[in-house]
Amino acid sequence: MDIAALPKTELHLHLDCSLSYDLIHRLNPEVDRATFLRDVALPEKCSDLADFLRRVPNQMNLMQTEDALRATVTDLFTQLQADNVIYAEIRFAPHQHQQQGLSPEDVVRIVNEAFDLESANTGIESRLILCTLRHFTAEAAMETAKLVHLFQGTRVAALDLAADEAGFPIEPQVAAFRYAREHGLFRTAHAGEAKGPESVWETLDRLAPIRIGHGVRSIEDPRLVNHLAENNIHLEVCPACNVMIDVYDRLEDHPIDKLYRAGVPLSINTDGRTLPLITQNLQYQMLADTFGWGDTEFLACARNALKAAFLPDNIRQSLMNRLNQYHVR
Repeated sequence: MDIAALPKTELHLHLDCSLSYDLIHRLNPEVDRATFLRDVALPEKCSDLADFLRRVPNQMNLMQTEDALRATVTDLFTQLQADNVIYAEIRFAPHQHQQQGLSPEDVVRIVNEAFDLESANTGIESRLILCTLRHFTAEAAMETAKLVHLFQGTRVAALDLAADEAGFPIEPQVAAFRYAREHGLFRTAHAGEAKGPESVWETLDRLAPIRIGHGVRSIEDPRLVNHLAENNIHLEVCPACNVMIDVYDRLEDHPIDKLYRAGVPLSINTDGRTLPLITQNLQYQMLADTFGWGDTEFLACARNALKAAFLPDNIRQSLMNRLNQYHVR
């Protein structure tokens, strides 16, 4: 199996967790490699999700101008090319990039234009997901949902709920997701990472997302696992990151293989490229070494990703054809 040659997908990838060292050093020359590894990149273990999230501003604070945002997009597409990613959905919270006077609408316009350019330059099909965050007010959450609606028909494809699942209630986000549902917008939401299966049940009930970000702790509730499989609810699984933020002690303890064998539709994702310091090629190799996964499992997960992707059907089919061409080689 040639892992580097496998066509790959990313459905769960945060723009503000994926800046390369080269870009960070260019944006802030005071950050040398030692500082990058100490203060920016994720260590082998964080104590929990909140510990992980404390590192995000070290990158996000560099993404406050139009030039920096465009450079970040170019940098990420270069990383995606190196992993032979053919389709990527990238998410971020526009409200987090206003420190130097950009409005959330400005931020979305800039990043959307950069995605258009880099998709054309690289041949990587892409979409954007706009995040509201657990600690956002109901007003900020609604503004985010309305931005998804405003940019509907561009690269902007969906609404997400991210950030500290265990630290903040879901209630302030409910109206924004209701708005998205009423306006026919795609929706995903983080759950079942920092909290257990009860969080997945609550998120499905209160927000009605089409997909779940992470969702791995669903394995703790057999009834929930059956519900996900029977209702074709896709999990955006990020194995390496789950281990690094100590959801699981070792990759051997991660439930991705059990969820896959139980028929839950899922995809393989990095979550971030700096937080965690990971690539898809490396993560695929880790899954192959740990669970004996090969072409069959990896291509099945890529197909699952495309089936669940927030895409028009004609583009989805074109990408499926690229996967199928690899399979018959």
